[in-house]
Formats: sequence, structure tokens, C-alpha cells
Amino acid sequence: MIPQNFPHPPTFEKVEDERCYRKQRLAAAFRLFARYGFDEGVAGHMTVRDPELSDHFWVNPIGMYFGHIRASDLLLVNHSGKIVQGDKPFNQPAFAIHSQIHQRRPDINAAAHTHSLYGKTWSTLGRLLDPLTQDACAFYEDHALFDQYTGVVLESGEGEKIANTLSQKKAIILKNHGLLTVGKSVDEAAWWFITMDRSCRAQLMAEAAGKPKLINAETARLTATQIGNPYVGWLSFQSLYEMIVAQEPDLLD
Repeated sequence: MIPQNFPHPPTFEKVEDERCYRKQRLAAAFRLFARYGFDEGVAGHMTVRDPELSDHFWVNPIGMYFGHIRASDLLLVNHSGKIVQGDKPFNQPAFAIHSQIHQRRPDINAAAHTHSLYGKTWSTLGRLLDPLTQDACAFYEDHALFDQYTGVVLESGEGEKIANTLSQKKAIILKNHGLLTVGKSVDEAAWWFITMDRSCRAQLMAEAAGKPKLINAETARLTATQIGNPYVGWLSFQSLYEMIVAQEPDLLD
């Protein structure tokens, strides 16, 4: 239960207001990902479902630097891969992966995938994250491993395999590729990606230094319920959103 004096996710009377909100949050997430160094050339994409057209999603144009994306730059794409709004091209892997996830997970509205340094480094090990820290426990028994790599994901069939492996979890490690996270909101999906990449970094550092001591399963499972739920994911993003909007208000345009 959310304490009454805590922030709550907003509700909307008009779909236009909710669409604007989702697009601005997505643009802010891209600006933050640029700050964290999650960009890698033309690789990487985040999407958010349109609040009215549930089989459409908003996505970033290919080749546009994350740190320059504004809400007005986002493209509206349907599940057939047609651009409904916008005049720039988009990343084909974004469609191949995200369209399948959005279709199979009506409970989620946003998905994030980039080739972040620590995420892709950890992915080469072909392992799930261990419960080494409180933050890593957010993913305990709630992330999957896609144990295949066959090249750039261009076909919906490959995206379907990823979506099926993700199943009902919040995150997936794509072996030899990187991380992908999902959430009920952009805020949640983006936060899970940020903290998952950091958890990858923490485990890489811990294992380089010695033999880490794991949190026991019972405690890890309890901690996951405390910090791995959708509300905490949403809440954790709010201060980052306020910071980036204050420093880069043009993202709202």
C-alpha cells in the first residue's frame, strides 16, 4: 500500500494529456540514458504504448542522439511496422523486438533496450544476476536469460522468441547483446534498466575482487517484494525526471 503522503502516478481525464505525459517521459528517459552513457551509435531503443491506440507504440528515430531527443521527435508505429506519425526512419530491431513484447504483454506499457557497457559485458557470461546487493534483489527471480545470439534482430520471429523467454518477468539478459527491461510506465522500465546496468557493474567488480557472498534466498525474495514492485520502479525515476527537465527543458517540446 502506498503511504498517503507519497507521490502517486497521475491519472488523466483526457487521452491527449496522457499521450503527452508518456511522450515527455520517454524523451526524458532518452536524455538520461545519454547522461549514463547508454548510447552506442544507432543501437538502442525505448518504446511506450499509445494510451488510445493500444496496438501502436512511440519510439525513437534511428540515428538521433539520445541526448537530443524531444517529445516531438518520437515516432508513432503500429504493430505492422508502419509509421503512423512522424517522418523519420526507425530502428528495425526496435520493431522486431518491441512489437512482440507489446503484443504479448498487455500488462506493460514500456520497454527499454540499449547496448550499455556493463549490461553487454555481463551478458557475455550467459548468467543471471546473483542477489549480491539490496539493489540487485529487485531482479531476484524476476529476470530471464535469452541464451541465443544469431546476429542483429531483424525478424519478428526472433523478437517473438525474446518475448516468450521474457514471459511475465520485468527484465531479460540477451546473451552477447545486452539488457532489456519492461514496466507499466516509462518511468518504471527506464529505472529498471538503470539499476540493472549498475547491478551488472557491481557484480563484475565484486567477482573481479574476490568471491562475493550472496544474500540468502529467503531474504532476497523478501527484498524483491520491497524494492522490485512497479510502484518503487516508478517512484525511483521521479527525482531523475525532475533533474533532467530542470536542466534540459527543451525535451518537453
